[in-house]
Amino acid sequence: MNFTYFIFFVVIVIGTLVITHWAAERSRTAHQFYVAAGSLSGMQNGMAIAGDFISAASFLGITGLIALYGYDGFLYATGFLISYVILLLLIVEPIHRLGTYSVADVVAARFPGNRMRAAVAISGICISVLYMIPQLVASGLLIRLLLGVDFRVAVSIIGVLMTVYVAFGGMLATSWVQIIKTVLLMCGTLLVVFILLSWLNWDFFGLIADAVEQSPHGESFFYPGNLFTNSIDKISLTVTLMLGTSGLPHILIRFLTVNNAKEARVSAMSASWIIGLFYIMTLILGVGTIALVGSETLIQADSSGNLAALLLAKAVGGDFLIAFVMAVAFATIIAVVTGLIFAATSSFAHDIYYHLWKKKRVEEKKQLQVARMVAVVIGILSILLSIGMEESNVAFLVSITFAIAASTLFPLLILTFYWRRFNRIGGYSTLLSGFLTSIILVVLGPEGIGILPLSNPGILSIPAGFAGGVIGAMAGKKDEKSYEDLFLKLYSDKQEAVSHD
Repeated sequence: MNFTYFIFFVVIVIGTLVITHWAAERSRTAHQFYVAAGSLSGMQNGMAIAGDFISAASFLGITGLIALYGYDGFLYATGFLISYVILLLLIVEPIHRLGTYSVADVVAARFPGNRMRAAVAISGICISVLYMIPQLVASGLLIRLLLGVDFRVAVSIIGVLMTVYVAFGGMLATSWVQIIKTVLLMCGTLLVVFILLSWLNWDFFGLIADAVEQSPHGESFFYPGNLFTNSIDKISLTVTLMLGTSGLPHILIRFLTVNNAKEARVSAMSASWIIGLFYIMTLILGVGTIALVGSETLIQADSSGNLAALLLAKAVGGDFLIAFVMAVAFATIIAVVTGLIFAATSSFAHDIYYHLWKKKRVEEKKQLQVARMVAVVIGILSILLSIGMEESNVAFLVSITFAIAASTLFPLLILTFYWRRFNRIGGYSTLLSGFLTSIILVVLGPEGIGILPLSNPGILSIPAGFAGGVIGAMAGKKDEKSYEDLFLKLYSDKQEAVSHD
């Protein structure tokens, strides 16, 4: 174990635990625990959203994909960035105006009742846990490689830390861990970019020429077709990334932590700018890696390219810089998994326990105790599932997660907000058709048993989710009153916000 690496890791852990202790003193009510009492500003929340969204896969994986495949690798970043434009235009304001503590609250504003709430809550928990497992597996592999500890120990350490942050600090601790992660990530990435460009005497065109020379793709490095030879697959991936973000519960509940719709919009816009700047820097790092490190060294270190940013940091800055970049990657893992555990915890404790089980007849103190116990249970479950999947293909679970999110919660929210004819039957059929189609297509695809050539099922499963909702709604009775009631809730909230301003 490299001592410099270890010191950086310890500093991150101590810092985040101090934040949790501070937040625990300010998370004594349900409003404080679930949504930080709406105390975050739009800019703070935007930084937290960026911290919640930019995973280790984005930081390490996309840099490697750009280094190995050029143009096609950058498609991932493009899809992620555009997703926030869709989120801002269609989702953010209704989520903030209608939600209280969870995504199920939003849908229940139009379709009140336990069955619909349960369906949405279970969907959210499934998406969160499915996304959490590959994050934990990837983080375990990374820490095992870099610190020399056993995979099970690495996963357990991260899982325990995440559980502590959520159980004791609630949304406030989760938010500030994500904010600090964003600051570290942006500063660390910018530092490596500046050092890289200074190495090349700020000759960006020379960097491009070196990348073309070092890449096995030659002149085609900056053209499509190096990774995705199937154009349908390319379109499917891009659409899934663009729409899947709007169905991820840990992203959606972040818009409940500000106190008005204006701050919610500022959150989405500031997150978009931060994420956009970050992906521009990953483009430079990816090109820089292939130019300075070379494809042979990169592939020998890790054929998937996940160590590209670390290899570049070592090449231009030595042990100290690589230790800092590793610490940033570790903070990234912490922030994302914490957000996922919190989303699953709030869905279970608020929707299933408080609303369905106790029928809202429970003291607030007891509700918080249950929420903290649920966080522990979900943390332990995630650790056990992740340890058992050490040898599995994490891309398989990531594909399932984004496909399910884009095919279930996204169409459900769009149809709930914007279609007068939509009804409960349509809501149930949206979730069911989108979920089943996603699972079946992923299992039949190349990451499963290999019958279908489509790697990402979004191009089929997303229309299936919408189609299921439309068919179900048309088969059921009209429920236009629910839409009128929803409109009145949105309108009255807007009038109240105007009067306060």
